[in-house]
Amino acid sequence: MKDLTIPAARPVNPRFSSGPCAKIPHYSLDLLADAPLGRSHRAAVGKAKLAEAIELTREVLGVPADYRIGIVPGSDTGAVEMAMWSLLGARPVEMLAWESFGEGWVTDAVKQLKLDATVRKADYGRIVDFAQVDFDKDVVFTWNGTTSGVRVPSGDAIPADRAGLTICDATSAAFAMDLPWDKLDVVTFSWQKVLGGEGAHGMLILSPRAVERLETHTPAWPLPKIFRMTKNGKLIEGIFKGETINTPSMLAVEDYLVALKWAQSLGGVRALIARADANAKAVRDFIADKDWIADLAADPATASNTSVCLRFTDPAIADGAAFAKAVAKRLEKEGVALDAGAYRDAPAGLRIWCGSTVETGDVAALMPWIEWAYRAELAAQE
Repeated sequence: MKDLTIPAARPVNPRFSSGPCAKIPHYSLDLLADAPLGRSHRAAVGKAKLAEAIELTREVLGVPADYRIGIVPGSDTGAVEMAMWSLLGARPVEMLAWESFGEGWVTDAVKQLKLDATVRKADYGRIVDFAQVDFDKDVVFTWNGTTSGVRVPSGDAIPADRAGLTICDATSAAFAMDLPWDKLDVVTFSWQKVLGGEGAHGMLILSPRAVERLETHTPAWPLPKIFRMTKNGKLIEGIFKGETINTPSMLAVEDYLVALKWAQSLGGVRALIARADANAKAVRDFIADKDWIADLAADPATASNTSVCLRFTDPAIADGAAFAKAVAKRLEKEGVALDAGAYRDAPAGLRIWCGSTVETGDVAALMPWIEWAYRAELAAQE
């Protein structure tokens, strides 16, 4: 330990959690001063804020004008469940999973909705072969594996003339990756990921094809009120104009608006993607010549630019899980990386959030600390 050199630089912001994620640069609670606290979300001021959040989401992400955007309860989980319970059952289903959240959607479809679904799975660090997927069925998948560090590289494998719906959990992809809207019928995400917003609220984006399904399909199971998007066979349009199903936090809405306006000031989604790409590159440039650490993603073409997952590869490590936890603990104790351990269900290692609110200089400053913590822990186990 006495021979280990402490890195000279430290990240200014040590927050590398994969959710809730780092706030936008130079964030201050003063930015929330315009929040209509103590006012009803149904009052004119509340409705205006919610409608603005929807329209800015459309503008920053480039969502087509004929797609509906709704603010829904329960974060991304609520949005995905809302889509699955409301839309599935009309056609055969394929469930795709390559990490823990995708596994959760499989469980809900098969065990809760009791659908006779085709299930395709891949190990952590890989994705399924999209060429094998039947898109004449409804297909449910995550765009980016938040816990596995891999993503769908493009929408090229999804046919434009598909008969089924594509239901995409994009919670750690939206605002940081290209989402091909013409290939996606349902897109969900939450505020606390790439834009560093607050939790509890989800976003549900529906294509015209998804709306048609809602208005023509009645699920075989009862729908809780919180999932219902139609009345008398017609879409409840108010949900997609800011008339939320339940009471939203106007403080959280204001926080989301602040993040959206920051994104808008940078130039929108292209600028956000560039920031995430630069952050992920800083990690991968550092590990490229190291023989003791590697990317969990097996194929660089599918490697995530937000949830970058790393694994220790040194054969001298006695207990991989204990070692990785100890390294993460050292980083936190030094105040250089908070919440940087791998997800509990994922392979042992580190997970460095590289989303658009993170500064590349902070990622670069963290890298020597990871090597320091690795060597310190290796020495400690001798």
